[in-house]
Amino acid sequence: MSKSTRDQKLKKGVKAPEFTVQDQDGNAVSLSDYKGKKVALYFYPKDNTLTCTEQACNLRDNFAKLKKKGIVILGVSGDSVKKHKNFEKKYSLPFPLLADTEHKIINDYGVWGPKKLFGRDYLGIYRTTFLIDEDGKIAGIIDNVDAKDHAQQILDAWGL
Repeated sequence: MSKSTRDQKLKKGVKAPEFTVQDQDGNAVSLSDYKGKKVALYFYPKDNTLTCTEQACNLRDNFAKLKKKGIVILGVSGDSVKKHKNFEKKYSLPFPLLADTEHKIINDYGVWGPKKLFGRDYLGIYRTTFLIDEDGKIAGIIDNVDAKDHAQQILDAWGL
């Protein structure tokens, strides 16, 4: 589903919704922990699926470049802490994976809704990345994610 066929409730310039959830190590992570930093908050459907793995590995492979530009990467899905830990270990992911099993962040950011795969309708997460500036405001939204080149999309969207 493209951005033109779904209702995007958050817009550039608005305050990003605050959250606190556990990462893959069971640590509490809040958006406010990253005040003063550029954050790429990326939502993805499921750990260990083909496209989600491609996306996570692209971010892993370009992590040093993103970090050098001052960008923090936070991944979010509805998977559990345990599933996130397995995904992180299997692919040596160097960034936090946030376990939103209650779908609070997913719903607050408006990335849950109807999807279609192989002719089957279902509800799921729209692969979307929110760029959040140093003041906690949304600086941009990437909703046409290229999993194999996502790091470059993030850098381009920040103008870096």
